[in-house]
Amino acid sequence: MKTTKVLITGAGGFLGSYIAKKLAVESDYELFSFSRSHYAKLEELGVQQRHGDLKNFQDVKKALEGIDAVIHTASQVGMWGRYEDFYATNVTGTENILRAMKELGIKKLVYTSTPSVAFGSEDLCGVDEKTPYPEKYLTAYAATKSIAEKSVLAANGPLLSTVSLRPHLIFGPGDLNLVPRVIEARQKGRLKIIGDGNNLVDVTYVENAADAHILALKKLSPESAIAGKAYFLGQGPVKLWDFTNEILLHAGLPPVTKKISVRAAYTVGFFIESVLKLFGIYNIHPPMTRFVALQLGKSHYFSHHNLEQDLGFKPAVSIEDGIKRLF
Repeated sequence: MKTTKVLITGAGGFLGSYIAKKLAVESDYELFSFSRSHYAKLEELGVQQRHGDLKNFQDVKKALEGIDAVIHTASQVGMWGRYEDFYATNVTGTENILRAMKELGIKKLVYTSTPSVAFGSEDLCGVDEKTPYPEKYLTAYAATKSIAEKSVLAANGPLLSTVSLRPHLIFGPGDLNLVPRVIEARQKGRLKIIGDGNNLVDVTYVENAADAHILALKKLSPESAIAGKAYFLGQGPVKLWDFTNEILLHAGLPPVTKKISVRAAYTVGFFIESVLKLFGIYNIHPPMTRFVALQLGKSHYFSHHNLEQDLGFKPAVSIEDGIKRLF
């Protein structure tokens, strides 16, 4: 039986490394990665590392030579920064992947998107993939991921099958963003409940997110139900601030109890963004932005029916067990 050669972009990152680890134990796959850096953990897994810049088409095309399928997890993530920087990685980088795949005749692309592509400024409660893209985004990350996702889905056809997965609030061991920043903010006394504390969200344990990507890789074909579609991926809903306090409890920290209204947090975020723009400061993680205020104060959870029906996905690790594995 022919071994399928799979290249993972961002395999040295949080989600990508879990996908690589799970695929590495399956004999049907020969694994490759594409990134700017070399990773010892990928070397230990037997992943063949190819290096270059996602924004450089020739680098991308060279990396994809001889590959049968691509899992594209690499992106620029953040709630603040220059639009041009997000665009270069998230849009130009993804378009380079698509162009190279078409020129080389590579048949499958599993793309890691985000539910933020569907989030404007209102609550999203149990909605499915029919939810339209909003007319306006409050963050360059969501705006550029939306453009990239549209390109990925539009590229689906008889010669190239594509699917987009939208995992929400991924957490687990090895996370360098979500949980560490919550813990740091609590340690510094900066963390406050935004809103009434009852807003509901989806979360996703990282191994479950990796499993969904691997399922998509295996099922994807021109005839499959998932081809050319996007899927919300998550577990829940849970009360965001109950989930946060559960993490703080396991970290040995007191729960957050102080509150600030969504309107007040949004105003603070607007002020901070305005000052940062005025002085041209883009290389920091601001304590608040308009997008963060809405993400922390409003509900955003999704129907998982289509993912379960088309992909056959069921999370193997519960939210409770996932939290326990963090510490």
